[in-house]
Amino acid sequence: MSLFAGCNKKMPPKKKGEEPKPPPLIGRVGTSLKVGIVGLPNVGKSTFFNVLTKSQASAENFPFCTIDPNESRVPVPDDRWKWLCEFHKPASKVPAFLLVTDIAGLVRGAHEGQGLGNAFLSHIKATDAIFHMTRAFEDEDIVHVDGEVDPVRDLETIWEELRMKDLEYLNAAVTKLEKNSKQTKNLRPEYDCLLKVQTLLTEEKKPVRFVEWNAQEIEILNKHLLITSKPMIYLINLSEKDYIRKKNKWLVKMKQWIDEHDKGARAIPFSAAFELKMLEMETDEEREKYAKEVGATSVLDKIVVDGFKALNLEYFFTCGPDEVKAWVIQKGTKAPQAAGRIHSDMEKGFIMADVMKFADFKEEGSEAAVKSAGKYRQQGRNYIVEDGDIIFFKFNPPTQGGKKAK
Repeated sequence: MSLFAGCNKKMPPKKKGEEPKPPPLIGRVGTSLKVGIVGLPNVGKSTFFNVLTKSQASAENFPFCTIDPNESRVPVPDDRWKWLCEFHKPASKVPAFLLVTDIAGLVRGAHEGQGLGNAFLSHIKATDAIFHMTRAFEDEDIVHVDGEVDPVRDLETIWEELRMKDLEYLNAAVTKLEKNSKQTKNLRPEYDCLLKVQTLLTEEKKPVRFVEWNAQEIEILNKHLLITSKPMIYLINLSEKDYIRKKNKWLVKMKQWIDEHDKGARAIPFSAAFELKMLEMETDEEREKYAKEVGATSVLDKIVVDGFKALNLEYFFTCGPDEVKAWVIQKGTKAPQAAGRIHSDMEKGFIMADVMKFADFKEEGSEAAVKSAGKYRQQGRNYIVEDGDIIFFKFNPPTQGGKKAK
């Protein structure tokens, strides 16, 4: 269900014959990236985390019940992976996972240490993307840290706290560089870059991710991993009643605020109460019956997939009767480095990658049929792996002749 659609920026069309060159990215490089759930106390973060991970994190009605960040691996739903498992009936089934961290609630003044602010802001800095959760429901039994429920005010509170925390960090970093840059010319580019960010956060009050930085600036920014450089997905927590009837008095104002302050960001209305009720039902039949009765369905899968994509991750498959596995890589990864995700020897001794597209394999029904149809490709070390590729790597082991790995 989508009460309002998130806007997506349109990319310019590629020129014919132009080699796709992935732009440099702000953020950590790797596959163990994680999304942090951020918001004020009592907006439904821990309930959402519990439903999402089926874990037992404390979800009591108390502002600071989640003191240490709770982290869990959430399987990324994928019909392709399910189909491959049904086809091969393997002994081992391994999906891709999204790492999710439940971070305790921020309050106004957190950047100055209010509440348990400083520790929590450091937990946010350790994540790579943010689920920004906002409460858009009223409940007398669940106190709001600022008294009345006002989602737009809450959006502004979190937005401001993250900006101020980055600014506090930058002020200290710039001061340190001012002292050292006079002695070391090599520090000048970093100093100039951080001054530019400082101006952005102070005068324009815009997040770091809003600016198109050049490659040298991104290299510098990746040393500092500022909070406002992280991609953000807005999760709007509705009451079960509003979610089912697809109406809420704050949604229009929230959409206007997001369009004005974070144009292009994904915003997903959901109901933690509805998701919890669905989770507590004993059978899939009960869930399907209830969903049909009320005319609403779960959006957990959508949230997980969008979170995974926000990290700039994708995966390829290796499959057979022993195992069907999704191997997580960053977008733009070339075949040898993808092979290295399985084993470092496969990257070092890489010969080639035998590649099938999932759609071709499903349509033709077997590897032999894909080959007969001329859709089986042998790719070299410059091949950029695409999401959902089924790959068989050929490599030279350190002490043996050629070997084929599945």
